[in-house]
Amino acid sequence: MNARPHSFVARRPVLAGLLGALGASAAVWALLEGRPLMRRYAPTPYDDLLGQLGERESAIRLGAAVLAGGRGFQARRAAEQLRAGHSGFSLARAAAADVVQGRLETVDGWLLPRTVELLAGIAAQTAQSTPEGT
Repeated sequence: MNARPHSFVARRPVLAGLLGALGASAAVWALLEGRPLMRRYAPTPYDDLLGQLGERESAIRLGAAVLAGGRGFQARRAAEQLRAGHSGFSLARAAAADVVQGRLETVDGWLLPRTVELLAGIAAQTAQSTPEGT
C-alpha cells in the first residue's frame, strides 16, 4: 500500500478552468470587435466632451476640414460654447437639437449640426497639439 498522497491535479477542474478562460477571452474579443487593443489618447482639458465620441479618429478627420475652413477655430472657445449650451452634455441630444433649431454648418460640402462641427474641431486641434497615445 502506498502511503504517499496523490500529487496530481484532477483533469476536470483544470479543463473547466481552461474552457472558462477561453470563453471569457472570446467574450472580451467580441466586445472589442476584434480589436485586441483600444487606442488611447493623451489627456486633454476637453476629455469630458471628447468622451462622447464613439470613434475619435473619424472626428479628427472631419475636424481637419473644420480647421481648414480658415475661420480661426479655437478649441477653448468651442468647448466653452458646448459646455454652456448643454448641461450634462450629450452629443446625440445636442446634435438633434441643432438640427431642429436649424443650427447647421457646411464643412467641406457636408451639412453638419453645429455641435458636431465644434466637437470635431476640438478633436482635430487636440490631436495636432498633443503627443499621440498608445
